[in-house]
Amino acid sequence: MAATVDGQDRVIATARHIVNSLNSSDVSHEDMIFIFSNFDNCLSNISGGDYKADDPRLDRFEAAEHVILRCDLNTQSSGQAPWEDDAEDYLAAVDEILQLTEDFAVQSNPEIKDRGENALQLAMSRLEDEFRHILIRNTLPLDAESLYGSIRRVSLSFASNDGEVEEYEKFAEEDNQGSFCHERGASLGDNVCVDLIHPDAVEELKEIADRMVRSGYEKECCQVYSSVRCDVLDECMSILGAEKLSIEDVQRIEWRTLDEKMKKWISALKIVVRVLLLGEKRLCEQIFSESELIKEVCFLETTKGCVMQLLNFGEAVVIGRRSSEKLFRILDMYDVLADVLPDLESLFTEESGELVCTEAKGVLSGLGEAAIGTFVEFENAVQGETSRKPIQGGDIHPLTRYVMNYLKLLVDYSETLNALLETGEDESGSLQNDDRDNAQLEPVARRMLSLITSLESNLEEKSKMYEDNAMQFIFLMNNILYIVQKVKDSELRRLLGDQWIRKRRGQVRQYATSYLRASWTRVLSCLKDEGIGGSSSNASKVALKERFKNFNAGFEDIYRIQTGWKVPDAQLREELRISISEKVLPAYRSFMGRFGSQLESGRHAGKYIKYNPEDLENYLLDLFEGTPAILNHMRRKST
Repeated sequence: MAATVDGQDRVIATARHIVNSLNSSDVSHEDMIFIFSNFDNCLSNISGGDYKADDPRLDRFEAAEHVILRCDLNTQSSGQAPWEDDAEDYLAAVDEILQLTEDFAVQSNPEIKDRGENALQLAMSRLEDEFRHILIRNTLPLDAESLYGSIRRVSLSFASNDGEVEEYEKFAEEDNQGSFCHERGASLGDNVCVDLIHPDAVEELKEIADRMVRSGYEKECCQVYSSVRCDVLDECMSILGAEKLSIEDVQRIEWRTLDEKMKKWISALKIVVRVLLLGEKRLCEQIFSESELIKEVCFLETTKGCVMQLLNFGEAVVIGRRSSEKLFRILDMYDVLADVLPDLESLFTEESGELVCTEAKGVLSGLGEAAIGTFVEFENAVQGETSRKPIQGGDIHPLTRYVMNYLKLLVDYSETLNALLETGEDESGSLQNDDRDNAQLEPVARRMLSLITSLESNLEEKSKMYEDNAMQFIFLMNNILYIVQKVKDSELRRLLGDQWIRKRRGQVRQYATSYLRASWTRVLSCLKDEGIGGSSSNASKVALKERFKNFNAGFEDIYRIQTGWKVPDAQLREELRISISEKVLPAYRSFMGRFGSQLESGRHAGKYIKYNPEDLENYLLDLFEGTPAILNHMRRKST
């Protein structure tokens, strides 16, 4: 009873002291908190607990509580938390409260337990704010230029017609006209490591995270971390040019803009997975090293948004309209996603991350199907191309340029295409038996041979648009030789083989022979002896005059027409001129030698014998230059 009275007396005395203190203008807020704390201590002693007034643990508890309450009051009064000034003392106070509240004696003392929980609640609110501030304050911007500088690129020139296989006119110029630079094979350099947070802040963040997790505030800690780091990754995505686009947005984008976005997606995916996600994984492991579960949860919640954003763009491309110009970008996207998929699987190892990997595999499969479907569309477009406008001068058809440049570029994707085509070989086009050996050719080689066969058939039909048979053969020579050269000078040669090249070269020679026959047979017939009547000494002058007149007219007609024809390959052009010279010049010299003297002595000889062999040889050099010329007023100089 006496102990109770003494306790009550102490309470009354403490209350009176509080009243007097409140009436004093000199009392500080800190002192008020301390006074109420002592008052609470007195009540606890009255109710009876396991702690005694002289228990040193109680002193430790009150000291720690005082630090937390004082900092909370300073925060409210100043509007900011001077964390750097008292971080060490504050964390030590939190440790003390945690240790004492876990003590059995405290658990059995409701008042002390409540005070401990209240102090921890205030502390966790403060730590949550500081955790957020430190994350934001120490975030480092992404230096995209240095990353792009570490990407190795391979540039390949490819003639594009902005997507429509039917519109080839713009490619009637040289190959370097109407072309664009297709970049692929971008790869990050080795050991690229980027920290998006100042390294000095990591230990500080870990100190706070450990205490929040120990106090049961892991959910709040994860939410703050994920929220801040998500914003950081969103900013990185913006810097990398990976925009947030809906499937509908992607479908509405015109090709040139979409092509740029696909290029940025390819680079961004590598940087995000190989650099940013790896960095976030490392950061999570450093900050949340005490808990595997929290580490995985924070990483997943932080990163899945940017990964799904990238995969959603890939899905939009998959379901988009298929057209030939998209194939290379789709293959680039397929390759880069296939390349980083093992990295994604190693980063998202837990069951909760399986959704990300499953989605990535689905997009990868869709890109593969889109690539094959787009290639089939291209094959169909080549087979069905029915333009009826003859190419001036029998030059290389734009379709030929387009298809061969397309295939030349496509060879770089042989490994990918072989893997994709192996499952659909039944769809491969049928080839001539002498064009292939089924046991040796790769799937992509069979498809390319099929496509070239379709192109050759199409060119054969287009040659028939020329009324002049000789020009048909010039057109076929130009185009088949162009195909052969594109194969010979690229990796297509490895796929199709030298035997294929030899066969096509033989075909070009056959066309050259057919051209000579179609173009020069009538002219050369004027130089034959038949029908002249008699020997070289007594041949009919009338018949000779008619022969020379017909030869001159035929040669001038050929000159006028065929100087306008175009043979762009210098070697083929020279070989044709030599072939013509070997047929025409000996025959003309022989005819002149036998019969020329009979006309040269007569009147108006220059009217019939206009040219000497050297003249003809020089004039033949003007053929196939693509610039029409006329010999109407040419006359042989008198000797």
